[in-house]
Amino acid sequence: MVDEFLPFSRPWIDKEEIDEVINCLESGWITTGPRVKQFEQALSEYLDSPHALTLSSATAGLHLALEALDLAPGDEVITTPLTFVATINTIVLAGGRPVFVDIDAGTRNMDIERLAAAIGPRTRAIIPVHFAGLPVDLDPLYALAQKNDIRVIEDAAHAIGTEYKGRRIGAFGDTQVFSFHPNKNMTTAEGGCVTTRDDQLARRISLLRFHGIDREAWNRFGKSGSQQYAVIAPGYKYNMMDIQAALGIHQLERLDAFIDRRRDLAQRYQAELGEIAELALPTLPAYAHRHAWHLYCVLINVDEAGMTRDEFIEAMKSQNVGTGLHYQAVHLHPYYQENFGFSSGDFPIAEDVGERIVSLPLFPRMQDHDVDRTINAIKNVFRRT
Repeated sequence: MVDEFLPFSRPWIDKEEIDEVINCLESGWITTGPRVKQFEQALSEYLDSPHALTLSSATAGLHLALEALDLAPGDEVITTPLTFVATINTIVLAGGRPVFVDIDAGTRNMDIERLAAAIGPRTRAIIPVHFAGLPVDLDPLYALAQKNDIRVIEDAAHAIGTEYKGRRIGAFGDTQVFSFHPNKNMTTAEGGCVTTRDDQLARRISLLRFHGIDREAWNRFGKSGSQQYAVIAPGYKYNMMDIQAALGIHQLERLDAFIDRRRDLAQRYQAELGEIAELALPTLPAYAHRHAWHLYCVLINVDEAGMTRDEFIEAMKSQNVGTGLHYQAVHLHPYYQENFGFSSGDFPIAEDVGERIVSLPLFPRMQDHDVDRTINAIKNVFRRT
């Protein structure tokens, strides 16, 4: 019997989530309401953050965190060229100019040793991306930010449950943005969250996420609520729904178990792929951390493999194994070349990684034999069996 296609990612939706969604539907309240409030409280406790504000997506969270800076034309925001386009798009949408710092080839995170040189008089914020769930080295980053009076907005889309030196991302620092997309470590189908210790920023995001209205929308329609409201600022429609939070409430309860399983799978890959010369494996930093292993990414050593990354992806499909592409260097997309003057060669490490990187299957419901299938497929592609 031919094995079913093995995708690179698949969410784990269990009976508790399904029952909660059904209860939500039967309650008659499916948009922002009591389940969103319950989920936000649970996130605040898990992340040890005074403010956990849920949104329709992590993209919405990045946008609002940047909007709150009131960027002026020419203001700069520093980030990494190895990220999803949402990180860069939101900088532009908020009125900023993206500035890039090349990456470390092993960790794929921003190379902090290069950061100081990128800071200039118009720098307003730094957006480090915790790539694949591995935390950026935050102590030196925050030291530079504080020295230069620069805000830090951590793109933690990959990093719910990640820890840096014994503290969860979200439990310290400035502002963090998490994603609950279906391929992330926990999901609300679509959705995201902003955490912050800044009361004023939390108030601004709370306003902007729902039309700039000065009170919680769902309270207006209850027996004790009032239909009257005031618009304090022109806002967006970025609110999370109760039907999404119904998933998140129970996903969060199992998040640590999900991460433990992802770690076990990643360790198997690390142990069993280490001698395959056609691949370069991710490396880990010396500082204490907990890797959330949102992704397990390898690089194709093209000369050894005799094929490009894209050819490898197609060859894996022929073995009935799916892969992901995270990411091509973002500054090489046509919009950013045409509008900001970026070109090939500007950030050579990110460009090289972006041409060779591929994500192998990794999700908590994977079985050990699925890892074996993936490893055997790789060996078949490279004709090692």
